[in-house]
Amino acid sequence: MTVASNIPRKPEPCCFVIFGATGDLTHRLIIPALYNLAESGLLPEPFCIVGVVRKQMSDQDLRQSLMEGLKRHATRPVKIDIAEKVLNCLTCIEADPSDPSSFDALNGVCEGLATKTGTCGNRLFYLAVPPTAFAPIAEQLARVGLLRETSGTWRRLVVEKPFGTDLASARSLNARLLKFANEHQIYRIDHYLGKETVQNILVLRFANGMFEPIWNRNHIDHIQITVEEKLSVGHRGSFYDATGALRDMVPNHLFQLLSLVTMEPPTRFEAHSVRSQKAEVLAAIQTQTPEEALRNSVRGQYHAGQVGGEAVVDYRSAPNVKPDSTTETYAALKLTIDNWRWAGVPFYLRTGKALGLKRTEVAIKFKQAPFAMFRCTPVDQLSHNYLVIGIEPAEGITMQFNTKVPGPSISIDGVEMKFRYKDYFHAAPSTGYETLIYDCMTGDNILFQRADGVEAGWQAVQPFLDAWKKAGADGLVGYEAGSEGPREADDLLARDGNQWRELT
Repeated sequence: MTVASNIPRKPEPCCFVIFGATGDLTHRLIIPALYNLAESGLLPEPFCIVGVVRKQMSDQDLRQSLMEGLKRHATRPVKIDIAEKVLNCLTCIEADPSDPSSFDALNGVCEGLATKTGTCGNRLFYLAVPPTAFAPIAEQLARVGLLRETSGTWRRLVVEKPFGTDLASARSLNARLLKFANEHQIYRIDHYLGKETVQNILVLRFANGMFEPIWNRNHIDHIQITVEEKLSVGHRGSFYDATGALRDMVPNHLFQLLSLVTMEPPTRFEAHSVRSQKAEVLAAIQTQTPEEALRNSVRGQYHAGQVGGEAVVDYRSAPNVKPDSTTETYAALKLTIDNWRWAGVPFYLRTGKALGLKRTEVAIKFKQAPFAMFRCTPVDQLSHNYLVIGIEPAEGITMQFNTKVPGPSISIDGVEMKFRYKDYFHAAPSTGYETLIYDCMTGDNILFQRADGVEAGWQAVQPFLDAWKKAGADGLVGYEAGSEGPREADDLLARDGNQWRELT
C-alpha cells in the first residue's frame, strides 16, 4: 500500500513459492490475483513460481489445473498470452514436513531457479495450507536455510488466518513462528484489509480535517460494526462446527475494522507506526468478567428457513455438523475501550451466517443535537446522524443528517449524502488479494497483523469463549435462516437505549 505515488513500482525479482498449490485458495484467489498483477504490469521481472504439492505431479499437469481454475475464477477476461506467461514460469515439486529430505530437494530447486531465472535469491513462501501446517513448514524451511536473509536477499513467510483458535494457541503459534523467522519476515494475511474501503478508513480519518476533531467520545454516541453473510455453512460443517462465528470472524475481520476506526493517529504512514497504534487500541479493550461476557453478548444458531428464495436446512442438519451442536453461527458483542478517546463509548459488533442480507459496514452514530430550539415547532424528533462506511457489497461512504423540508412551515427530515467508489473511480475488478500480494513482494507490511496485535485481539475475545464454553447450550438462541438474526441481538442494544442501524 503506497501513498507516495500514483504509479506503483515493480517489486524486485523473486521466486513465489506456494505451499498448497493444488488447493482451493490457490485456484480461486492466488493465481487470479497474480494474473491481475501481471496484466497491470506489476509482477516482478524476472519472476518464477514453485508450486509445492504433497503428491507428485508434472509441471504441465499443475499448470493445466491452475489455468482451468483461472478461467473459472477470474475477475476479468483472461488474456491467454498473459496467463501463459504467468503459468509457464511454474515448477512443481513434492514436499511434506513429515519428510525432511523433501525440503532439501526444495532448497535445491530454489537455488537452481535463482541461477537459471535471475530471481536473485529473493523468495516469498505463501502457506495456503491449514494452520496446523504453519509451524512444521516454517521449521523445515528454516532448517535448510530457506528463511535466512543473506547478501541483500529477502525471505518472507505468508500465513493465512486463523492465527490460533484462542489466546493460548495464538501465543504458541507466534512463539513457534518467531523461532524460525523474524517478525518483519512474517506476513499474517487477512483478505479484508485488501478491500479499498477498508484501506480508505485511515485516509478518511487522517487526511480530512473535518473528521478527526470530532472522532472521540465527546461527539460519538456509539459505533456499530456489521459483517453479515447470506451463505449458510454449506459443506464446511467439519471446519465450522469446530470454529464458530466468534473465532471465525471477530479476532480478525471485525477487529481489523475496529482497530482502524479507533486507533490513534500514527506518527507516520508506515508499517511500524500504524501497526503499533492498532495493537495499542486492541490492548485497551476492557477485559470482561464471565458474568459481563454473558450479559454483553448474544450467540445464535440458525434454524431452517429461506435465504434468497432458496431453502436452507437447520444448522444441526448440515453435513458434518454434530446433531447436538452448540456452535454459534451468529455472534453479537458489546465492547468498551478504556482510553481517553473512547471511554464510555459502546462498540457493538455483529456477524452471522444464513442471514437475509450480505453486508459489511461500519456505522458511526454521533450524539443527538440539542432539541430545545425546536420545541415550539411541529418537529417532534430529529433523525439520527450517522457516518456509514460501506465495505461490501457497495463500497462507499454515506452521511445521514437532518435538513428542512421545503415549505412554509418548519418540518425536518433525515437525508443521506452518498459517495460510491464505482461512481468516481473505474478500477478493474479484482480478487482483493492483489494489493496484499503486491505488498508482500515489495516488503510493505502495513496491512498485515503483527504478533502483539493478534494476541491483543484474542485477549479481548477469550472471556467470551470461556463463558460460552461453560454455559454450553444455556444461552444459545435460535434465529430463522434468511432473517436479520436473533431478536436478543436487538435487546443487547435496547438496554442502552440504542438500536441497530437498519440494513437495506
